[in-house]
Amino acid sequence: MAISTKNVPVPALVPVKRALLSVYDKAGLVEFAKALAERGIELVSTGGSYKALKDAGLSVLDISEVTGFPEIMDGRVKTLHPNVHGGLLAIRDDEDHLKAMADHGIGGIDLFCGNLYPFEEVVAQGAGYALGIENIDIGGPAMTRAAAKNHAYVTVVTDPADYDDVIAALDQNDGQSPIGLRKKLALKAFARTAAYDAAVSNWLADQLEEANPAHRAVGGELAEVMRYGENPHQAAGFYKTGERRPGVATARQLQGKTLSYNNINDTDAAFELVSEFDPARTAAIAIIKHANPCGVAEAATLKQAYELALRCDPVSAFGGIVALNRTLDASAAEDIVKVFTEVIIAPDADQAALDIIAAKKNLRLLLTGGLADPRARGLAVKSVAGGLLVQSRDNGVIDDLDLKVVTRRAPTDQEMADLKFAFRVAKHVKSNAIVYAKDGATVGVGAGQMSRVDSARIAARKALDASETAGLAEPLTRGCVVASDAFFPFADGLLSAAEAGATAVIQPGGSMRDDEVIAAADEAGLAMVMTGMRHFRH
Repeated sequence: MAISTKNVPVPALVPVKRALLSVYDKAGLVEFAKALAERGIELVSTGGSYKALKDAGLSVLDISEVTGFPEIMDGRVKTLHPNVHGGLLAIRDDEDHLKAMADHGIGGIDLFCGNLYPFEEVVAQGAGYALGIENIDIGGPAMTRAAAKNHAYVTVVTDPADYDDVIAALDQNDGQSPIGLRKKLALKAFARTAAYDAAVSNWLADQLEEANPAHRAVGGELAEVMRYGENPHQAAGFYKTGERRPGVATARQLQGKTLSYNNINDTDAAFELVSEFDPARTAAIAIIKHANPCGVAEAATLKQAYELALRCDPVSAFGGIVALNRTLDASAAEDIVKVFTEVIIAPDADQAALDIIAAKKNLRLLLTGGLADPRARGLAVKSVAGGLLVQSRDNGVIDDLDLKVVTRRAPTDQEMADLKFAFRVAKHVKSNAIVYAKDGATVGVGAGQMSRVDSARIAARKALDASETAGLAEPLTRGCVVASDAFFPFADGLLSAAEAGATAVIQPGGSMRDDEVIAAADEAGLAMVMTGMRHFRH
């Protein structure tokens, strides 16, 4: 295929005489079309859009009158025609293009208004393979890309939110479209088709169980331009994908300031963690600071769970994120608002709780309508210089694992319950991760250290601090259990946990020195369980 070397001019203003409107989302379509018609612009349309405009009493040409060819194959073929794409792609200042238009009876299209079949929404609702395929738009993206490429002459409108701006620009320029607007809308159009194609390709890869397709694209829709990113000198935006996973991206914010970049990151971490706890079994609370839990607990009530979670590290909890796995009630809300909290995220909240939270105007409250499924498949994406790291979501759940007792002493029933709890939490702690837990609550968390021994020591030190703050006679870690997100490469980390008071250990296993670690556990009288699954989190 030859690549054109034409130097396409970009006029500052171009008259809009003819518009093609072909949309799935018809919000505002009739009003927009009326405004165009009132300014002397000829209207051409397709299918349902044509019917909507005709029913509104507008003078409009059906696309088949332009192509001279009927719509066929259940609408799959109606706009894929030279009279459409020639009208969109023709360079108006090129004599050869003008001659081709004259020779073949192609009329120019100066404005294209289109949006796409709701593929993302359909597959998010669980559509099967055939229905998903049928909702892949072909003509829409083709026309959108053609119009966007030729934005030197064509105005492309893909979002009903831009209708008013387009009409205002035409009025300000005597029926002509300005280049600044055309460029802006072309960028938006290409971004939309890119995100759309990314959604299609990722869905198809999932359907075909292709973990690593030859090309991987990610896309999303801008939800918010943020004041800044992790730091004030970094620009940032929040983009939403088509995934309908309950969480910060899909939540309804009832009050408080706009979430910051760091708020969103931390709130996501908090809600993903608390979603590990089945609300039918127990109430659970997670308090997060800088994407790491500083306290997690399960109990009969949210109030009790919050008290236990806060006890683990009350200093770090200041300015943190609180996530709940059940409907926020007044009793829990009363305690939460006593500590400065940035965000509360929960599936729902009762009216009494809403009234309590409302008194704290700057406290953000997010309601998700449900919990995230910890077993659900999905993608995790991280940028590196010159590339993307893409992996499947860590959807390993402790309840699904084949746990093996490897020491002479088996854990008691209470120890086993706490071991499962601790390992559930360790999955959401930055590596190297050590989690001490007792009676369904964390009592010490060591996160993100280069040495697992250091994580164990830091967690023990924080537990000692919390014990002193609570006025306890002995450290909270006495008689606790400990979870490690990965194997102990040497026995020293295990022995540090034992020194802190741990009586039972849960870890993935898999070290070349597992036998040494097991022997050390036996010598110390510890019970040890191996999961066979690692939970590194970087």
